[in-house]
Amino acid sequence: MKTVADVMTSMPIVVRVPGNRNDAINLMVRNKLTGLPVVRESDGQLMGVISRRDVFRNVSEDQLSLIMKKNPLTIAPTATLAEAARIFHEKRIHRLPVVEDGKLVGIITPTDLIREIRHMKTSKTAQDAILLKCVTCYEGDPLSYVVPAMRISDVPAMPVLDSRGKLSGIITDRDLFVDQTKDLSVMREMGLDDTCSDLAGYRNVLPLFYMATHGDDLPEDAIVKTYMVKGPTTVFEKTTLNEVAKVMDVNDFGQIPVHGDRDELVGMIYDVDVLIALIGDAE
Repeated sequence: MKTVADVMTSMPIVVRVPGNRNDAINLMVRNKLTGLPVVRESDGQLMGVISRRDVFRNVSEDQLSLIMKKNPLTIAPTATLAEAARIFHEKRIHRLPVVEDGKLVGIITPTDLIREIRHMKTSKTAQDAILLKCVTCYEGDPLSYVVPAMRISDVPAMPVLDSRGKLSGIITDRDLFVDQTKDLSVMREMGLDDTCSDLAGYRNVLPLFYMATHGDDLPEDAIVKTYMVKGPTTVFEKTTLNEVAKVMDVNDFGQIPVHGDRDELVGMIYDVDVLIALIGDAE
């Protein structure tokens, strides 16, 4: 049976304290990451973890030590993949530092486990993994409503419905403000230069920064239909979780809308919920 050591990223990229918000943002953008372990400069001891959402929950704070999550959950390299899957699934987190003898030796994410699930056989289906209520929006809704709705609901994406209640698109926090965040002044606030607009990691970080700092300036006539991804990839409720994992892995999706027999939207499935395939296999 594979262990965490078999799939983790060894010697992960870290950000150090003392440090500031821009140190973390620059590392995330340049390395296409959405979160990092935080270690102490003096001795490399793990002090916390930080994600893009942590940064933008309090945009007025600059010091890493005040933004990061302290005393993070950790896992041993000898732990099974099922143990890691259970933590991700139950705690709904997206990175686990791997610690051995008190020292950071790696990091594991749901994506690492998704890659394992896509190659396994499982009888569990998408329907089994729809565990959260699905928060939707209408394609004519103004962004001034959708942005706070996403924050309040704490969801990274919303399926978009048309006037007949049919799925017509999906809108995510990563895609939402790509056009607006080409503003060089916004990038410079984060310590980035204009060359970063061509980096893939830019899409992971800048949109949230724009939402957090410019939410009151959203144009009143901006509606969801203009910014959503039309005709999103979906899976059927009876699709097996290994097939769902393939779709997520190939497309770098963290969530996928699920449809029923009559092509109706029945919910959303998230990466941490697909991990029940590993937990179920172990049980």
